[in-house]
Order: sequence, then structure tokens, then C-alpha cells
Amino acid sequence: MKKQIRIEELTLGMVIDKLDRSWLSTPFFCHKMTITSAKQIAQLKACGVQTLTVRMEAEAIREEAPTPSAPSTSEDTPVESTSKLTDPIPSPTPTYVPFEEELPAAKQVYQAAKTIVQNAMQDVRLGRALNVDAVQTVITDMTESVFRNPDALPSLSRLKRFDEYTFYHSVNTALLAMSLGRSLGFDRPMIHLAGVGTLLHDIGKMKVPLELLNKPGRFEPHEMEIVKQHVLRGVEVLSSTTGLGDTYIQPALEHHERVNGDGYPHRRAHQDISQVGLITAIVDIYDAMTSDRVYHKGKPAHEVLQLLYRLSLEGHLDPTLVQRFIQVVGVYPVGSVVELNTGETGIVKRINHNAPLAPVVLFVKGA
Repeated sequence: MKKQIRIEELTLGMVIDKLDRSWLSTPFFCHKMTITSAKQIAQLKACGVQTLTVRMEAEAIREEAPTPSAPSTSEDTPVESTSKLTDPIPSPTPTYVPFEEELPAAKQVYQAAKTIVQNAMQDVRLGRALNVDAVQTVITDMTESVFRNPDALPSLSRLKRFDEYTFYHSVNTALLAMSLGRSLGFDRPMIHLAGVGTLLHDIGKMKVPLELLNKPGRFEPHEMEIVKQHVLRGVEVLSSTTGLGDTYIQPALEHHERVNGDGYPHRRAHQDISQVGLITAIVDIYDAMTSDRVYHKGKPAHEVLQLLYRLSLEGHLDPTLVQRFIQVVGVYPVGSVVELNTGETGIVKRINHNAPLAPVVLFVKGA
């Protein structure tokens, strides 16, 4: 049995089924939750919640586990995806560094990663061996940056060049996957593994003819089949590379698989796709669609996030991971140009994880 109540009637122990607003405008990851503290009630009031639906069954409390609020401190609770995730063991709390202080180091490691992936792809195209040590080293540096400040490195994913899309896409996919992993409570080894795998997830494209990769238009059916071969070609390259085990290869193998089994190359369903594969599918789509390509103009980040959310509802992507990813990058990512309710123009300076619709904004005079 369900009952609609006013926010003033909400008390400890009640099980919320639905709020009068989107979860994106609250600091909570999901709205189906048990109220276990006065702080949760205060947060709901602060978000402007007026009415909500609660479950009245006695067994409701046993069915619903407490839901963590948005990730913002070292006390984050690992989120369990619908993809049978195993809860990772959180790393010791690292030394936190403010966004502005971490940004120079993040920029340095970002450019280093771009150079390394560019060299790696050139090596593969020329038939040379991958420099795994260089990849491992830069991913270690990226991991430490993500632990010092979870927002600095992801903010650089907007720094893209049209003529070097493949290289920047690989770096952006890696840093976004690592940031999502950090939010989920992964420890350093798990984040490092995800970073190496996603940095190399598109390495097989170096075995695809350049004229196809750079074609300014839609692929013909037979061309699309050739492009799809980049997945298995990439797996071949990585499998023959010393120092890379099967877990490093999963992003390359599974980033085009879909939860409902409609992906390729093996049409794997949700339960057969690895955790890092599910993550890579999400970040791969996000960066690809927010980037300028030879055949389309990049879409605004908030539109792509809406698309990801819709794809998760339609069964293509893991819904739990998509919702957490939206919280990680923010509805309005750093660098987004926004119009304020005053009519003024601003640029997003920092994500507000506790209120995704209210980022820290710099005003643009005269805009």
C-alpha cells in the first residue's frame, strides 16, 4: 500500500517510493530509500520537496536498503549496480587537493596520456609492439590525480581537437571511466586496471583503413561491418602484448556490447558483460557524442546525458551506472556555458555533487 504525504509528515523509518521531482535535482542517487536519519529529511526539504509517496507495508523496510547520497566525501558508500557488481574495498583516504590546485597537475598528466596513446596507436599501425610500461606509468599518474581531486581530471575531457579525435577520445574515455570507478568506491588497483583497459579500448581502429575512419558521412552497411572489426582486431593486438592479462582486454572487447544483447561482437547480455565493460560502454558513448567528428557536430553535454538516461531506460545501458555517471560529470559539466535564471550567461566552474542542477558558475560580463 502506498500513501502520499507532505514533507512535514516524513519521519524516520518511512520508506520513500517517489518524490515530486526528478532525482537529478536532489543529492540522492535513487528515490526509493528508507529514511534513516534526520539529515536525509533536511536534505529533501532543502531541495524543495513538498510531497512524496511512501510505502506503508510492514515488509517495505526489509526490502529497501538505505540509499547513499551524492559522492562528495571520503565516506562514500560503494554503489551496487544491477550488473552483479562486487563491492570493491575502498582505498585509504588520500590527501584531498582543491580543484584549482590539482588542475595544473591534471593538465600535465592529460597531455602526457594523449602523447602516449598517440604513440601506441602509431606503433600498432606500423606493426610495432606496444610500450606497456609507458601506458602503466601514465595511468598510475592519472589514478593519483583522481584520488587527490575527483573533478579536476574529468573537467579536461572538454579539451578536444577535431583533427586528433581518436587520441583524445581514448584519453577521455579512460579518465571518465576512472572517475566513475572512484565514485563507485574502487580501490587504486581496480581504477588502474580500468584506466589501462579503457585507454587502449579503441586500439583496434589502427587496423581499420584510414579512409573509413575519416569518412565524412554515414557508413554503408558493408563499411560498417569493416569498422566493427576494430573490436576483435584490438583484442588480437592486446592479447599478443606482454603484460596485459584478460581483465585489461575487457574494455576493448565489450565497449560495444549492450545490456539487452543488441551489441557486438558477441551480442552479450547484461549478466555476461564485465563491470568495466559496462562502464566503458557508457563513457565511450558520452565522449563520442560530445565531440566534433568528421560527420557530426558534438552535442551539448546535458543533451548527451539525457540520451544516456533514455538508453538505460530502454535497456541498452546499465541504469545504475548511468545514474551514477550523471552525478560524477554533473548535469552541467565544468566548462559548460549556461544561461542563468536572471538571463545572464555563465561558465560552469565546479560541479556541485550535492545539487547537480546548481553548479558553481562564473559570470560572463557583457555576454
